[in-house]
Amino acid sequence: MKGVQLHDSLTPCAGKCSTVFGDHVCRGCRRFSYEVIEWNRYTGEQKLLIWQRLDEQLDRIVLPLIPDANLIQVDEFLASRQVRLLPSGSAGRHVYEALRACQRNRELLPQSGLNIATEQFDAIWQQVDSRLYTLAVANFEFAWLRAANFGV
Repeated sequence: MKGVQLHDSLTPCAGKCSTVFGDHVCRGCRRFSYEVIEWNRYTGEQKLLIWQRLDEQLDRIVLPLIPDANLIQVDEFLASRQVRLLPSGSAGRHVYEALRACQRNRELLPQSGLNIATEQFDAIWQQVDSRLYTLAVANFEFAWLRAANFGV
């Protein structure tokens, strides 16, 4: 993989793609359907722009819902779990990846740095998931509206 940038080798895929069922926005990674399809053809710069949009969404949704996260402890937790992230990954991305790890294994929550109680986790996860998808769909619809107006 000599010469390959990390953003070329990583993918936002969460392993639960809904675009195969006709969704315009993937419920797993929140990329637009055409981005999922074309991902392997994109340049590193194109991929990085998508990563940046997804990270901006995470910052807007995740950080306000988990305001007491200890970012140093979150990063140590992610490193201990060998979670690969882009060096440019946002704070929201880091907190979200810690959330995802804990969603699969709640026993990890105390060491995650998220500073949320186990009994709060399900409600927070539901809010994060729902709000992220809603924001991603709004971004998709806005992108299509902008594209349609270019033809006017």
